[in-house]
Amino acid sequence: MLQYFTTYYQSPVGLLRFRVTEHFLSEVHFVDNDENMVPDDALRGSLPSMAVQAIEQLIQYFHGDRRSFELPVNQEGTDFQQKVWNELMNIPFGKTISYLEMSRRLGDPKVIRAAAAANGKNHVAIIVPCHRVVGSNNDLVGYGGGLWRKKWLLEHEKKIAHGVLTLF
Repeated sequence: MLQYFTTYYQSPVGLLRFRVTEHFLSEVHFVDNDENMVPDDALRGSLPSMAVQAIEQLIQYFHGDRRSFELPVNQEGTDFQQKVWNELMNIPFGKTISYLEMSRRLGDPKVIRAAAAANGKNHVAIIVPCHRVVGSNNDLVGYGGGLWRKKWLLEHEKKIAHGVLTLF
């Protein structure tokens, strides 16, 4: 039986909750409510290296030093959801695609709604970059972490991709 660990990181886009095992990352979730936040490291004394790696890589991302993540990710989902999440990983840093383009990449423009729904079921925010999918007119639509976060992440990536250094 897998043992999961939970910890938190205060990022520039708010508090993030991480759920990991010793071997993979299963969740990066935005925390907006006042949930009972007792990190497992406070209870057990330390976190597995997977949690430390995930937090370190996100810190590098927010500082503009990382454009892709090197973390084993494992989230439960249907075969179709897995296909969508894998396709999200192919969207380059600093770029966006539309939901229609996503469905085309999946091989069938008619699956646009299913692709959007699968995108919304992603449990590994930022690392599996669902924020890089936008509406057909480049509209910011559909982000479980809130549109303000999606806008922030896209602007952050665009600045870094074009060589603009920022402090937050």
